[in-house]
Amino acid sequence: MPALGTPRKKTIAAGPVDDKPAVTLKPKRAPRKPKVKLPASELDRLQKIIVASLEDDKAEDVIALDLAGKAMFCDRMVIASGLADRQIAAMAQHLAEKLHAEGMKRVPIEGASGSDWVLIDAGDIVIHLFKPEARAMYGLERMWGKDLDEAV
Repeated sequence: MPALGTPRKKTIAAGPVDDKPAVTLKPKRAPRKPKVKLPASELDRLQKIIVASLEDDKAEDVIALDLAGKAMFCDRMVIASGLADRQIAAMAQHLAEKLHAEGMKRVPIEGASGSDWVLIDAGDIVIHLFKPEARAMYGLERMWGKDLDEAV
């Protein structure tokens, strides 16, 4: 005599099967490749391209800070000001295009959709584009500048 009930009810009545894990685990992500630091000569070359691009776009108060040995996230930082959201967004876009032409495959831009602060991650060089008020408020030059060494 055949067993009564639907296949679903039979499966529930039989209980869990031991060969199937109760929790499915996500496969582990492959380990990241270690980041390769660029030589100082290459950093100098990229920094010159960045500063020239910003100056071509009429950025104000462009400064470059050497953070080698001070920060783990980058070796150089470039800070500049723009007067309007549109100018800052254009500076970021032009900079990304020039870095891409220099062989950088991925140049992430944060805040380009109209904010007081745009950050461009060019690997070992991080670029900050501010409106003057935001630049004064955050004070990155004071935080990462030469005064930091003297205080220590």
